[in-house]
Amino acid sequence: MNIYDFTLEELENYLIENGFKKFNATQLIEWIYEKKVYDFHNMTNLSKKLIEFLSTNFVIEKPKVVQVETSPLANKYLLELKDSNKIECVLMNHDYGYSLCVSSQVGCNMGCSFCESGRLKKVRDLELHELIGQIICVQEYENIRIDSIVVMGIGEPFDNFKNIKRFISVVTHNKMIAIGQRHLTISTCGLVPKIYEFADLETGVNLAISLHAPNNEIRDKIMKVNRAYKIEDVMKALDYYIEKTNRRVTIEYIMLAGINDTDDCARELAKLIKGKLMYINLIPYNETTHFELKRSNDFKIKSFYDILKSNNVNVTIRKEMGGNLSAACGQLRANAQKE
Repeated sequence: MNIYDFTLEELENYLIENGFKKFNATQLIEWIYEKKVYDFHNMTNLSKKLIEFLSTNFVIEKPKVVQVETSPLANKYLLELKDSNKIECVLMNHDYGYSLCVSSQVGCNMGCSFCESGRLKKVRDLELHELIGQIICVQEYENIRIDSIVVMGIGEPFDNFKNIKRFISVVTHNKMIAIGQRHLTISTCGLVPKIYEFADLETGVNLAISLHAPNNEIRDKIMKVNRAYKIEDVMKALDYYIEKTNRRVTIEYIMLAGINDTDDCARELAKLIKGKLMYINLIPYNETTHFELKRSNDFKIKSFYDILKSNNVNVTIRKEMGGNLSAACGQLRANAQKE
């Protein structure tokens, strides 16, 4: 078993079931997460019996960094898992600190028409140790402390909801990864039942929705998930989330030339979210050779932004940070698979 595959509560229960004390779990995670000691025999305040038990039953393993693409403000990492599957994560250097975008699955079944991740179908969900391993890997590779996490890489996080809940527990625990709830964001394409479940957790974790269209007609064409969960269902779920948590929701909106970037689309989007505790993040599209879709030009993006602003909608344009990278989500992994 991988030690990173346990929340603190799970580790406490497992040790108690095997005749050890609850506090031994805290001792253990302090060695691993705080002191970064990865040999059980060097954990000097553990009993010989516990060290022997841990050495027999546990490993401390992380994904392997196999490729890194760099730019001044962002690095993309291709990681190999124990079963030889590959995932990717992206480190961004913001004014406020380092932010890491992590993957939640090997591949993705959502099939969004603009997304590289969906070209390689879902193989499996990531286990907790593989989710946490991305953070540990990058922090150690770069010798930095990551300040915020976004689960927005390969895969649909809410399609791996069980492990995402456990991931939240480890990331936000002050003796483990120790990143505050408000510095953790989960992004979903809109799996409505899971939005309600997430709201009922009543955490302080942020929620982002990949909306990308102001109406069902456009969203049906570019996002298969909309055939199951229409925009009005998504918005109703978001209203519930806001009511339960009083947390602002981020609306992600990728700008696709001639598809969802017209002035009418901007007005319709403004009408959809006006007065709600939400803000819109406009995303310039990263074109790839595998899709015929084109990014909106700068004039269109600015016009779209201005219309939203004039309708008193909170809106930003995402800062581009990795223009020379395999920038589209899943592109580095897809290129590696092809090779």
